[in-house]
Amino acid sequence: MTSVSIRAAAQVLRPPEDGLPYLRHDRAGELTLEPGDVLLEDGRIAGFEAGDADLVVDAAGCAVVPGFVDCHTHLPFAGWRAQEYERKVTGVPYQEIARAGGGIASSARSLAESSDEDVLAQAETLARELLQHGTTAFEGKTGYGLSRAGEARAARLGRELAARVVQPMRLTGLFAHAVPPGTTADAWMDEAETLARECDVDALDIFVESVAFDNEHLARMGAIARDTGRALRAHVEQFAAHRSVPVALEWGARSVDHLSCLHPDDVAPLAASDCAAVLLPGAELLGGEHTPPARELADAGAIGALATDLNPGTSPVASMPVIIGLGVRRYGWSVREALLAATLNAAWVLGWSHELGSLESGKRADVLLLDGPAEHVPYRFGHNPVAVAFSAGEPVWVRPDQAWRLGHEKPLDPASAAAGRRRVP
Repeated sequence: MTSVSIRAAAQVLRPPEDGLPYLRHDRAGELTLEPGDVLLEDGRIAGFEAGDADLVVDAAGCAVVPGFVDCHTHLPFAGWRAQEYERKVTGVPYQEIARAGGGIASSARSLAESSDEDVLAQAETLARELLQHGTTAFEGKTGYGLSRAGEARAARLGRELAARVVQPMRLTGLFAHAVPPGTTADAWMDEAETLARECDVDALDIFVESVAFDNEHLARMGAIARDTGRALRAHVEQFAAHRSVPVALEWGARSVDHLSCLHPDDVAPLAASDCAAVLLPGAELLGGEHTPPARELADAGAIGALATDLNPGTSPVASMPVIIGLGVRRYGWSVREALLAATLNAAWVLGWSHELGSLESGKRADVLLLDGPAEHVPYRFGHNPVAVAFSAGEPVWVRPDQAWRLGHEKPLDPASAAAGRRRVP
């Protein structure tokens, strides 16, 4: 298929101007949701007119939006940790679970005990689930290896997963996720630096918390990222305020993630920077965490992003529509603010906003047809609104009850699109 004409949509989500690398949240109201058409040709967005095409899509009553970009997941991982969730909801703090050998250490044991193929099979299944809920690009991480060999294996498995899935995938080296037993944080940072220099990853990440690493380690990871030419990302202020954001900003971080306990004095500097505030409401809800000052960040003009934080412990959530719904409810965000955070700004986090995240002529045709207006995404909480997902102009997921819009009686198999997909530079 070389061309698709999406016709008579009730809403088409467009940025206020083309070429924006991101849009600060105090400008989210400038996003437009007007009726229109979208033309896809040769894997790209060709324009916003009906046009002749190989496939005509009936978009009556629907919204057309960019594919969701999930900029923070922990794929690939092995197994689940449902028993820990029950402990948490009955009052046991995560820090206590982690110190008792649960948490990240539990996932590390599962990864070590699983074969490569078992790990990849689970991850591919989850990537398909992401796709069915509208995620057309995502990030994965290492972090569950907890040894030099284990982390190197996790990086290799991440690249193998990227080669198997329909969606473009970035890989982050979260080499400083937890301190392995029998060592210290300082000593493990030497291993993390070696891994950062030897492994094939796109960005570097670190978890700053009382059970993990501190701000000095964050600064060291920033220096490693700068020296190796990679983006710096950081898990910060999740369980307590450590004043990590100023350190991350000093080292030019691309994003700071979680921020449930963000210090009030750090809101304005973060909002004034080019560092994205990646908020993870799934982890907040399921972990009983504090709510970050998301409304304040948005009003101050931060680059806000939303992500699932898909992982086996704190956020086993694969649905960006659910995350959007949580963001609207928990943060007091508008639907435009939440959609911006799940598309263009999330693409900025991954260094892909020149190609993904907004409907603009010339950009890669990762496009969603929703089964109703955009306002229904957060409103109909728990409902999957994705009728059709296009990846590089190909319909890679069609919800069975919406196949008629494409003139099909059966949904398409996303696996059939994997071999011919186009990579994102």
